[in-house]
Amino acid sequence: MASRTKLLTELTVADLWKEVKDPEHLWGDLTPELMRTVKLLLHNRMYEELAQHLHAPRYARVPGRRGYRNGLYVRALTTTWGTIPDLEIPRARDGGFAPSVLPRYQRRTAAVDHLIRAVFLAGISTRRVGPTLAQLLGDTISPSTVSSITRTLDHAVAAWHRRPLSDTYQYLLLDGLSLRVKTPDGAKRRLILVAYGITTQGRRALIDYRLVRTESQGTWEAFLITLAARGLTGTRLALITTDGHRGLHAALDLVYATVPRQACWVHVLRNVVQRLRMRDRERCLHWARRIYDAPSRHAAETALRRWVRAWQPVAPTAVACVLRDWEALLAFYEVPRRDWRRVRTTNAIERAFREVRRRTRPMTCFTNTASCDRIIYAVMHYLNGQWQGRPLRRESTQNS
Repeated sequence: MASRTKLLTELTVADLWKEVKDPEHLWGDLTPELMRTVKLLLHNRMYEELAQHLHAPRYARVPGRRGYRNGLYVRALTTTWGTIPDLEIPRARDGGFAPSVLPRYQRRTAAVDHLIRAVFLAGISTRRVGPTLAQLLGDTISPSTVSSITRTLDHAVAAWHRRPLSDTYQYLLLDGLSLRVKTPDGAKRRLILVAYGITTQGRRALIDYRLVRTESQGTWEAFLITLAARGLTGTRLALITTDGHRGLHAALDLVYATVPRQACWVHVLRNVVQRLRMRDRERCLHWARRIYDAPSRHAAETALRRWVRAWQPVAPTAVACVLRDWEALLAFYEVPRRDWRRVRTTNAIERAFREVRRRTRPMTCFTNTASCDRIIYAVMHYLNGQWQGRPLRRESTQNS
């Protein structure tokens, strides 16, 4: 007995799915249909808006009209679903008509610009963004277009540098890091001054940064004075950890003179290693680790004296590096024990800048200082967003 043909009202999803010839290519088959539907929707809407603008339907002769049609022009519009080719945009003779669904000169939707910025900030170089998104967008975005889109971040960067700061930080970590930036005189090293803070509630944040030519007392003073003027006066600061730069210490004497300071153990031990013979390095650092791993300041001072007695005859210049700042190296013992590992080094800033260096690795160096500013802001904004609402655990498992 032959099966009865179902009426359209009787068809189920299972019946419709049987019409799909190749499920693996379903989305590829749907995309052209979707684009045709969107194109038709935009056409109808623009012609409707033109009729409202002219107070006259198409092909109609009515009194009181406010103008006349003047043909159309064709434009391609790139969307996140693909590129709509030959999109017809009607015109009015007086030139005063602009459809609301497609602003004048727009060739991409806002979602496409957002996608391009996200891909660029994720680590794809300017020249590779277009080819990377070509299959998705149905069109290749030029490197110059990518650059112009990413320049829209400049307003957000400027606003971030001017935003008010809260005075809730208990610990402040300061460090200077170098990056390569192209200049008319070739690729040059530029310094990034970075401030990282931990609040009294255990929340961490990259507070701000400044791009400078050299790390000096003047540049650090300008940076710290700006932080204080924006609200970080330091009334709750219990400790400031630094990389040991003399210019930074001089600036701190001016801005946060009463706050105790902790010298970064990592920076000091790097200087120690440079003054040791290769065969002595591992054993010397193993002994030095007993100093900052001691359970109390008294035990740390005892371990320091033993280390000095053992290595003074072998490497006097290496010992001098530690003795020069020994009080600052042990300052972290004055804060709660749960915070010792977090504040005895500036490793938190170093870890944050690994993402910046990963992002710039495909570029070799930044094209200019504005590009450098945008990337650093984007990475810091991303990290701060990840840390928001996730306070540090009371017992850190991080090895500094």
